[in-house]
Amino acid sequence: MTVETAVVLSGVGAYVPEKRLTNDDLSQIVDTNDEWIRSRTGIRERRIAADGQTTLDMAEQAALQAIERSGVEKEDIGLIVVATMTPDMPFPATACLLQDRLGIGQIMAFDLEAACSGFTYAVQVAEGLLRTGRIDHALVIGADKVSGILDWEDRATCVLFGDGAGAAVLSRVDGRDIGILDCLSRSDGSDPSLLCQPAGGSAMPARQQTIDARGHFLKMRGRDLFKVVVKVVNRLCRDVMERNNIRPEDIRWIIPHQANLRMIDSMAKYLEIPPEKFFVNLERYGNTSAASVPIALEEVISKGEIETGDLILLVAFGAGLTWSATLIRWH
Repeated sequence: MTVETAVVLSGVGAYVPEKRLTNDDLSQIVDTNDEWIRSRTGIRERRIAADGQTTLDMAEQAALQAIERSGVEKEDIGLIVVATMTPDMPFPATACLLQDRLGIGQIMAFDLEAACSGFTYAVQVAEGLLRTGRIDHALVIGADKVSGILDWEDRATCVLFGDGAGAAVLSRVDGRDIGILDCLSRSDGSDPSLLCQPAGGSAMPARQQTIDARGHFLKMRGRDLFKVVVKVVNRLCRDVMERNNIRPEDIRWIIPHQANLRMIDSMAKYLEIPPEKFFVNLERYGNTSAASVPIALEEVISKGEIETGDLILLVAFGAGLTWSATLIRWH
């Protein structure tokens, strides 16, 4: 008798720093105001990591919550993937530091860098490894301390981002038509200047001139990025729905990357899905990069807004460009 295998999210956790940075607070730092920010982004405030608080620190808190809720013992976890574009250091991987911090055995652990798409990319990678049968449980984290690479003199970018972490334990179980039904990830590296951190890598190593040129801060061509993202993400969602014979009315929640309310509204119109089916919390957290989707997912779960059998679509986009979607039937 053949036993079907499914991969489910057995536990989800999230962490955001205590410090709130409101739009009014930002107006004391840079030439902006609450109305300007809210009308263009939908953001009212964001969380900022405390002095000395790192990506690893936030990832640990989210991971501990996810593990506790999963009911999985730490020693049964066979893989850790940390999706981040702001690791504690270029190497070793933050995932390796987390493995030690959590007291988990000497398992496979690595970082994945797909910027804001990182969590959904990492879920796809972990799902594939789980389906081999070599491991039964994986810990996937999306965590970023974006505040550490922001130019606080650039009002076009510093108003958009916040810090945080989200995590999920993925488990291989017997069953069919539950858990992760499909994953689809794509990329286009033809125009990296749309969203990048120019300096600090092998192309522009850290030097006095790169510091003077403010090259170690996040750079973004916002308007151009908006046009590209809306087009490719809408098409991605359509592709996932069509290849799984899913109608818009079948979906309980779309949990999008929390970058810009205008982008989310555009998705709703294109997909002909009511805006109320899109879970949005960016007004309180801003864009937390790889943490964005798992933080939102944890909030939906904690509010009791997901029931067994519900179809959930996670969708994200980020620097690369990368974009990714995960279709889940809640178990």
